Amino acid sequence: MAEEVFRFADELGPEKILHIWEPRLGLKAIVVVDNTAAGPAIGGTRMAPDVSAEECFRLARAMTFKNAAAGLPHGGAKSVIFGDPSMPAPDKERRVRAFAAAIRRVEEYVPGPDMGTNETAMAWVKDEIGRCVGLPREVGGIPLDEIGATGLGLAVAAEAAQEFSGVRLEGARVAVQGFGAVGHHAARFLAARGARLVAASDSKGAVYDPKGLDIGELEALKARGGSLAQCGAAKKITAEDLIGVDCDIWIPAARPDVIREDNVDGLKARLVLQGANIPATPGAERRMHERGIHSIPDFIANAGGVIAASVEYHGGTEKIALDTIAEKIAANTRAVLDMARGRRILPREAAVVLARQRVERAMSLRRWQA
Repeated sequence: MAEEVFRFADELGPEKILHIWEPRLGLKAIVVVDNTAAGPAIGGTRMAPDVSAEECFRLARAMTFKNAAAGLPHGGAKSVIFGDPSMPAPDKERRVRAFAAAIRRVEEYVPGPDMGTNETAMAWVKDEIGRCVGLPREVGGIPLDEIGATGLGLAVAAEAAQEFSGVRLEGARVAVQGFGAVGHHAARFLAARGARLVAASDSKGAVYDPKGLDIGELEALKARGGSLAQCGAAKKITAEDLIGVDCDIWIPAARPDVIREDNVDGLKARLVLQGANIPATPGAERRMHERGIHSIPDFIANAGGVIAASVEYHGGTEKIALDTIAEKIAANTRAVLDMARGRRILPREAAVVLARQRVERAMSLRRWQA
């Protein structure tokens, strides 16, 4: 219910909460428009069976901060559709199109792809209401998953963090929790910079090889609809054991709150790149800081996708998008880690200071009306 979200409300937002229910199609969805002071709110449309209003708001606020930290002319929003993303394609198309029709008049919200949706889903949205980002190339978009926009940003953040974390990318051992649209691109971009993937997981299992996994083999398995657990050459481990793998860089790239107070002390990495949104609880963030683990906050490290989406929205090219990702994420990672070191605060606290200042400045330039 909406009361879940109001527990988190403050002077920044949310501006609008929309609950959608279309029983004939089994459509249940939530939209949270958090803040539009800087411009139309961009935020992904997530599909999963166990989403909630609270999760939707937390993700919307992360988008507000993400867009502000990246200096984009956009506010933050998020939407969630309740359902199994692996449902038959015709059923998924009907549900996504019905969702698009339901948000037709929420003109301040520009949806994009997220976990459980992709460029094809955004093409359905565009066909229904004429506005979205992350479209296929065939209809004039910059396909965020295909080019690996978010994964590229994670690799750039790791490069920028080298001087602060002491983790050099050449020879660094990487573990990826969630070898999907974000995780496999992050592994590929980091490998191109000299790192090696030693562990990875998906929803069905996890694999580990201290000598290094074959990224191409894992990608081929996923492309055939298989699981990483079918990788014959690697040791099979449980998804829960992945957090304790001996590595230098650990990348959560799936669901929220996978790093928690009850498992954070098992983490052996020295650098965490938050590829997923809100992947760590506040208590786990504090504990990582106490242990000397540098954790690059989600809305700094994984902003590559929304940066590319903004470039697409304003008519830019794929090359401009990639160059902008590299420039903005490198600068913001250094700014956050430098502030955290200088003020002796958590990187997330520094990132919130940076983003909140930009949101409040944008709000001060607007005339708000009831």
